[in-house]
Amino acid sequence: MNSDLVLLESDGPLRTLRLNAPERRNALDLDLLGDLATAIATVKADADARALIVAGAGPAFCAGANLESMFGDVTRPVHELRAHLKSVYASFLGLRELTIPTVAAVQGAAVGAGLNIALACDIVIAGPRAAFGPTFAEIGLHPGGGCSFLLTERMGPAHATAALLSGDIIKAEDAVRLGLANLLAEDPEARATELAARYAKRSKALNADIKRSVRIAATSDFPTSLDFESWAQASSVGSEEFGRYMEDFLKR
Repeated sequence: MNSDLVLLESDGPLRTLRLNAPERRNALDLDLLGDLATAIATVKADADARALIVAGAGPAFCAGANLESMFGDVTRPVHELRAHLKSVYASFLGLRELTIPTVAAVQGAAVGAGLNIALACDIVIAGPRAAFGPTFAEIGLHPGGGCSFLLTERMGPAHATAALLSGDIIKAEDAVRLGLANLLAEDPEARATELAARYAKRSKALNADIKRSVRIAATSDFPTSLDFESWAQASSVGSEEFGRYMEDFLKR
């Protein structure tokens, strides 16, 4: 699939989803969000996709939302605006529903809703000029699009509260230190591709179960986590990959 605003590129088992409006720093409007939702759905339905890289064309990852397009008539009742916003959020939060590994390559600004797109991925790679902007409060706006949850998940409540209250831009090195980003790389897309290729060599079921296991561990008690792990590990014992490893191991 290729559209003007979102490109979906294929390379063997790897897929790259690229926001493609560099003249406006990949700022989100309803057209781009619609294409983004379609691209994510395409990846979800693609049985041959084993890992996804999310990137932005040009110097920015995503400068956030075009506010006029995003909110429309701001005089509407709160319940109407809320319903509209939840549909907007759904257009990119589908990234969290993917069972394959997802890696965001953030080479420049990732602000507001653009930050959310990066945080919706499993792994965030920051380039030296990456800048992460939870800037909602600076314009008098409550965080949206899952930002409160996603930042808390990565940074913990104390750092997330500080980041959202300040609305300051978080530079790449600080983002890694705080846990907002996983790694710092000179060429974030190249590093994201290396990682995605490594993940793609593994069983799709194993990757999916690892992602599910971590979600369970983050939201449940230890016995619930252990219960799922015991099932998932027992299931993986019969995999071809583990079988080959055991054959080699027994030959030593």
